[in-house]
Amino acid sequence: MKLLAATAIAAFLATAAYAAPLNVPATLKTIDAQLNRDYPSLDALYKDIHAHPELGFQEVETAKKLAAQMRALGFTVTEGVGKTGLVAVFKNGEGPKILVRTELDGLPMQEKTGLPYASQGTATYRDEKTFVAHSCGHDIHMAAWVGTAKQLVALKAKWKGTLVFIAQPSEETTGGARAMLADGLFDKIGGKPDYGFALHVGNGPAGEVAWKAGVLTSTSDGLDITFNGRGGHGSMPATTIDPVLMAARFTVDVQSVISREKDPSAFGVVTVGSIQAGSAGNIIPDKARIRGTVRTQDNAVRERILDGVQRTVKAVTDMAGAPPADVKITPGGKMVVNDQALTDRTAVVFKAAFGKNAVVQDRPGSASEDYSEFVIAGVPSVYFGIGGYDPAEVAKAKAEGRQLPSNHSPFFAPTPEPTIRTGVEAMTLAVLNVAGK
Repeated sequence: MKLLAATAIAAFLATAAYAAPLNVPATLKTIDAQLNRDYPSLDALYKDIHAHPELGFQEVETAKKLAAQMRALGFTVTEGVGKTGLVAVFKNGEGPKILVRTELDGLPMQEKTGLPYASQGTATYRDEKTFVAHSCGHDIHMAAWVGTAKQLVALKAKWKGTLVFIAQPSEETTGGARAMLADGLFDKIGGKPDYGFALHVGNGPAGEVAWKAGVLTSTSDGLDITFNGRGGHGSMPATTIDPVLMAARFTVDVQSVISREKDPSAFGVVTVGSIQAGSAGNIIPDKARIRGTVRTQDNAVRERILDGVQRTVKAVTDMAGAPPADVKITPGGKMVVNDQALTDRTAVVFKAAFGKNAVVQDRPGSASEDYSEFVIAGVPSVYFGIGGYDPAEVAKAKAEGRQLPSNHSPFFAPTPEPTIRTGVEAMTLAVLNVAGK
C-alpha cells in the first residue's frame, strides 16, 4: 500500500465536495477514552478466539461467543443464518441501515508463531484431521467488530439509524456470504442496507489505514482436475498411462497461458496448490488429482485464462493417449468494488483521523474475498485495510530487504495493540460518518 502524490491529490480533489459530518478530533478523543476502558476485554476476546479457531461452516462456538457479546450490548441477535452465521441488529431511530461485517472462520493449517495463545486446535477437513489456525486475521476482525459495536452503542446519542452487524461463516471457501444471502439475510433485517463496511488486517504497519475506490480485490475460481490414467508397476511405465506425469505437465504447461496468451499488463495468476496421487514409490497410480486457483481482475482476462486451462487439460490428455480428465471449475469470490462516492466520503474522515497513516492503495490486491457478494447484491460499500505489525518491525524488515509473514503464513502474527484499536477507530468513524445526526 503506497501513497502516490498524484493519487493523493486526485483523491483530495474528488472528496473536496464532501464536508466531514463529524468533529473528527473530538470524536476520536471520545472513542479512545472508551477504548481505554474496553480494550482489556477486546484483547481477551481476541486471544480466546485466536486460540480456538474453527473452520468454515463449523464456527459454532465462535458464533456463540460473538452472539453473547452482542446481546449484552442490546443487539437483537439471530443465529444460524447461512448455517453458522449470525446477524445482530441495533435500532436507533430513523436513519440509514448500515451493514458491518466480520468473518468467523479459520484456516486448515498449523500455526507456527510460537505465541503463548497460539492455536493447537484441530478439525476434520475433507475427511481428514487437520490443524486449524486464524492465520488470515479474522480473529483481529472479530475483536474490532465487537469493539465497534461497543463504541456505537456508547455513542448512540450522536447518530440515528439501524446497525446490522453480521458475522459471516466460511469466507475462506468464498461460500459464506452467498449462504447468508440465500438464507434471506435482507428479509431478516427488513430490507437492503444503505451502506456497508468491512476491513482486513495485513502485514503493514499497525496504525495504518488504507483504502482504494473501485476494484480492490481479485475474482477467484477454484480448479479441481482429476487426470485418469492406467496404473501399473513402476518398472514398466510403457504398460501404463501415467497420471502423475499428466498432472506435472499440466502444472507447468498451464503457465504458458499466463506468459503467452494473457495481456502482460493485465493481472492474472494460475496456482496449483495441491497434487495428490499414488500410495507407493514403485506403483504408477491410475488417477492424479490437482487443486488450484485462478485469480483475475478483469472478466475478459478471466474467460481467456479459464479457456486456456481447459485447452491445456485436453492437450495433456491427448498427448498421453489418456481418457478425458474430470474438470471442475468452481467460481469463488468476485472482485470487491468499492463505491466511489462512499469511498471518497470515508477518505475525508480517515485522513482527518489518521494523518500520515491514512494511505491510498495504488492498485488492486491479488487476493479474493466474498464480501463482493454483498456489493453485487446492491450494497454500496467500502472495504478497507489496516496494518498489523509493529511499525519499527516493519521498518527494520524493509531496511533488511525482507518481508514480514503475510496472511495465510503459519508465522502470520499481528500485534493486537494497536491493531485492534485502529480497526475500532476506523470502523466507528466510517459508520458515524454516514449515520451522524
